[in-house]
Amino acid sequence: MTAIIFGANGQDGYYLTELLQQLGHRVIGVSRSGENQSTDITLYSEVSNLIKGTSPDFIFHLAANSTTRHEALFENHATISTGTLNILEAVKNFSPKSKVFISGSGLQFVNNDQPIKEDDPFEARDAYSICRIQSVYAARYYRRLGLQVYVGYFFNHDSPRRTERHMAKKIAEAAKRIANGSGEKIQIGDITVIKEWTYAGDVVKGIWALAQQDNVFESNIGSGLGYSIEEWLQACFTIIGKEWREYVDLRNDFKPEYRSLVCDPSLIQSLGWMPEVSFTQLAKMMTDQ
Repeated sequence: MTAIIFGANGQDGYYLTELLQQLGHRVIGVSRSGENQSTDITLYSEVSNLIKGTSPDFIFHLAANSTTRHEALFENHATISTGTLNILEAVKNFSPKSKVFISGSGLQFVNNDQPIKEDDPFEARDAYSICRIQSVYAARYYRRLGLQVYVGYFFNHDSPRRTERHMAKKIAEAAKRIANGSGEKIQIGDITVIKEWTYAGDVVKGIWALAQQDNVFESNIGSGLGYSIEEWLQACFTIIGKEWREYVDLRNDFKPEYRSLVCDPSLIQSLGWMPEVSFTQLAKMMTDQ
């Protein structure tokens, strides 16, 4: 069995590659950096040549610049939106039996601080959401043409492979340096914001569970368990034996994008998937020296 992973060098691509290889599958990793194949997802000619030449059983589109910044609009439009169309059109023309997974985001839904369901309405609240929403409609269109196209809506998920521009990694790495005597201060905005802190290695198992069946084609993939940034601070600093309040400067001028971002995981759980790594286990995983 052969799988192509676009965005193989990112956090999710790394863990999905690891999972599929453990299951004995051949993985063709595609990314802009690292040792993976350098097929340009924004160019139909390159994507179609790869898919035509391999006839993969599965294709996973995980490539993106995971930021809501407006400055990344064109980059993410090319990677997420155009990339999705390139993959789906190439599959339609050259490998119609391939199963395709497209990553979505909890950020593309209307958020009323309640658990988000898959059938909740979309909202183009930022440049990133625009790209994600377009990709979902493309997936639905090609599904009408007979392709097996899945969409997994991701909520916050982390791992040691995160970069420090993500809050969980920023705090965990600072805690490790503080444990070694740095004495630094962490600049953070609103620590009351609630989100999920699911382990990325668990999330990719949810991707695989979704793609293994033919009844559900769009599903949240998240724990549905919400914790505040303050709780993450407490968990990480408890591990190093320090009081987090001594090392955090709060920015009173910061306005968060949302108060709470948590999913309703009922549908993915009905497929037999549950996260295995707990909130505190993830904190230990990311804070251990």
